Amino acid sequence: MKFFIDTANLDHIREANDLGILDGVTTNPSLMAKEGIKGHDNIIQRYVDICNIVNGDVSAEVIATDLKGMIKEGEALAALHPNIVVKVPMIKEGIKAIRYFTDNGIKTNCTLVFSAGQAILAAKAGATYVSPFIGRLDDNSVDGVDLIEQIVHIYRMYDFQTQVLAASIRHTMHIVKCAEAGADVVTCPLDAILGLLNHPLTDIGLAKFLADYSKTK
Repeated sequence: MKFFIDTANLDHIREANDLGILDGVTTNPSLMAKEGIKGHDNIIQRYVDICNIVNGDVSAEVIATDLKGMIKEGEALAALHPNIVVKVPMIKEGIKAIRYFTDNGIKTNCTLVFSAGQAILAAKAGATYVSPFIGRLDDNSVDGVDLIEQIVHIYRMYDFQTQVLAASIRHTMHIVKCAEAGADVVTCPLDAILGLLNHPLTDIGLAKFLADYSKTK
C-alpha cells in the first residue's frame, strides 16, 4: 500500500518524506487556503515546490467545472512536472475530461467519490486513481471503509487498473482499516501517519531497556 500525505504544508511533506515511506502527495484548494496560499501563480509555485521534494505522484486539482476549462487547466498542470497527476471532480464533464487525459497520456485522480457507481465510471474512463472520501461518509453515518472494500472488490473482479486511493482519512485506525480493505493508496495528514508509530507498550519497553542498560555501566 502506498502512503501519500494530504497537505500543502512543505514542512509536513519534508517530515513525512524523511521517514522514508512517502510515495506521493495530494492537495486541494482547501488545503492551499489553509496554508495561506493565494493567487494562481503562488498555487502553481507550490505544486512545483512539492514536486521538488517528493519522488512520487503529486495530485494537482483543476478548478474549472466545464470540459474545455478542465482540459486547459489539466494540460497546464501536467506540463509543470512529470510527477503531476491531474485531479478532476466526479461530475459528468469530469468523466469526459478523464477520458481525454487518459487518451493523451496524462495521469488523473478522480476526486470527491462517494459511491461504487461513481468509482466504476472513473475506472471505465481510465482514471489513474479514484479517491473515495471515507471520513466525510463517516460524518454522515455511512461506513467509509465499507465503500473502499466494495470498490476494491469490483475493480479486482473486472481487472480495472485504476488504483483505489482512500482519502479524507481522519485518524490512524482509518489507515489500518483501509489496508485491511485492500486500498492501493491512503492519503492522510501527517499526524495520522505519525500516529502509526505510537504504542504504550513500545514506550514502556524502551524505557525498561534504557533503564536496564544504565545498570550495566
